[in-house]
Amino acid sequence: MDIIQIATHLIDEDTDQPRYQFDEDSLQELMNSIEELGLLSPIKVRTTPDGRYKIIYGNRRYKACKTLARPTIPCIVSTVTDELEIYLEQIAENLTREGFSPIEEAEAFHKLMNDPKFSSSTKFLSSKLGKPEAYIKNKCDLLKFSNAVKKLIVNGTDIKKDKLTEQQLLPIKDLPMEHLDALALIIARDEVPVSDVKKIVKLFKDKNISNGTKDKLLYKSGRELLETWSVYEQNKAERAKPPAEPKAETRNNKHESNNNAPSTEKETVSPAAATNEPTNKEAAAAPIESKLQQLLAFLPARNPLLSEVEDIYPSDEEYFLNNLDLLINDLEKQLTEWKNVRELVKSKALATEMG
Repeated sequence: MDIIQIATHLIDEDTDQPRYQFDEDSLQELMNSIEELGLLSPIKVRTTPDGRYKIIYGNRRYKACKTLARPTIPCIVSTVTDELEIYLEQIAENLTREGFSPIEEAEAFHKLMNDPKFSSSTKFLSSKLGKPEAYIKNKCDLLKFSNAVKKLIVNGTDIKKDKLTEQQLLPIKDLPMEHLDALALIIARDEVPVSDVKKIVKLFKDKNISNGTKDKLLYKSGRELLETWSVYEQNKAERAKPPAEPKAETRNNKHESNNNAPSTEKETVSPAAATNEPTNKEAAAAPIESKLQQLLAFLPARNPLLSEVEDIYPSDEEYFLNNLDLLINDLEKQLTEWKNVRELVKSKALATEMG
């Protein structure tokens, strides 16, 4: 490759190139280096019909040289004319450079796949750029977020206040728009680690939690969201435990007690009780009956609660109300199920009578 000196005033930037964000501090460092050592790496350009040159890559070096008023810039002149090949070369070069932002990269991939003059597939880009298809798809998913979130996305994996990494955003990328940006901003503000983001997002993906409750969750801090997730998971685990069957044992004990008790003239003992065996109905108790008995056994006695409201500290009121909403939502769903069970049993009983 021949390197030639081209007059700076004959070179134009490519306004369509994928990289457009340049850090001022980094640019100043480059200028200092050029003043001391000269431009060590040439830029690459192509010719244009009007006898000028357009940059393929090296915009930052060009900006530094132009600011320093250098009369010429060392260049490699490309003979490639295919727009797709040029754009792919620009992306490949920038992928090796520091400062190529995740959003710039995502926008470049999106342009290659959606611009009519390119219309490339993910598979094609993967083979040309040496990146997995999942890598390209994940980058493009960053474009789902609003500009307010996009401007916070940075390279790297370090968690910083009011900044976002790709790893923090990927777990929430499939949430509906009404929750997507608001949750992302909470994550940035409260420096929520990736592991905690993966837990919190489960609340927003849970179909058993209403959208109204999810909306209220967005008023919480990152720490409060994590606490809410922890309590919610504990409650789910408790509900998922197999129901105990204390009633069957109680009934057997009752029969044993009846067998051991002295008989009187007025007592009548059934044959099943006399032999210390449960009746067929007891032996065949359905699981739903056991669940009902268990629920009744653990249901707390009703006590007035209004008198205790004054004990809630003002700072805890919002947290308490959000948890109360979760509880009421869950209880209402369970109550609806039990009402449906009652109606079904009544219908079966009526059908039996009519039969």
